[in-house]
Amino acid sequence: CHGNGSTLLNSVDQLMHTLMFSHILICSCMEPELDLMLRLVLQLSNQMPVDQEWSNVWPGPRTFHPASVPLPIRQGFPNKRQAPPGKFGNAELMKIPNFLHLTPPAIKKHCESLKQFCTEWPKGLTSEEQEKLFPMEVITSDYCHSSPVIRDPMARIVTLKINLNSLILDNHAKDKLLRLVENCYDPDTNVITIMADRCPLKQQNYDYIMYVLTALYHEAWKKETWEQEKSEADMEFYNWANSVSRQNILSYLSLSSNDTTNDTSPHLSEYEQAVSELFNQGEDDYTLFKYKESTKKLFVLHEDQTL
Repeated sequence: CHGNGSTLLNSVDQLMHTLMFSHILICSCMEPELDLMLRLVLQLSNQMPVDQEWSNVWPGPRTFHPASVPLPIRQGFPNKRQAPPGKFGNAELMKIPNFLHLTPPAIKKHCESLKQFCTEWPKGLTSEEQEKLFPMEVITSDYCHSSPVIRDPMARIVTLKINLNSLILDNHAKDKLLRLVENCYDPDTNVITIMADRCPLKQQNYDYIMYVLTALYHEAWKKETWEQEKSEADMEFYNWANSVSRQNILSYLSLSSNDTTNDTSPHLSEYEQAVSELFNQGEDDYTLFKYKESTKKLFVLHEDQTL
């Protein structure tokens, strides 16, 4: 090893950088000052206090530094009957990203700092009132990071969510709107979700998504001339109100002495639901059993009786 006093590094970070990337070996021919500094660096992680503020030691994302981490971390392929390589001079630990800056106390500290920029949620505003006052939800994201370019391509994405019940629609418009949005509708939450990311700017995607919602709403209310000529066989789904089955069952009940022609009777409503599910969802064990039970209740049949 060769060196002189002018090659001494000024900081621990620069020294460790030289140690790991220049492969300087600690040997007896080193200058005494350099040898002492290297030994201090190797012992720095063992001398850290246990109650120190970790966010001050590791405030943000950075490459792994063995002298700053007081943990016996190992990474790499171990040799036969040996432990994996240690943290000093380990290139594997420097290649992978670490999350040492995202400890729970550090995250809590960041959240407390961001509270001054947030608006307090109105007191007494429940979820039901929120949907009534704010039926439409627009979701956007902003990113702040250290980079030569301040723009992030993910920030252009705009997502719109709106409850189907908040739109003024009749049966025809509702059915047509659901056919237009297709997979954008969630039947479990009754929410339509539209996402736009084709434009380079966030404002452009917001304008586009509002145009799409407006176009879908007005298109759903349009009624073509050929739609009025559709018969029951041309319908995409089974409609009990306009079906021949409803007329037949009401005619049969009007002639029966056991029941009246009450269209709102509980047995008739249950029969209507069972028949609609049988045609719209298909035949399976559940729909057939429900149809059987509703028919028996409607016609007041027992197990040993038939029509």
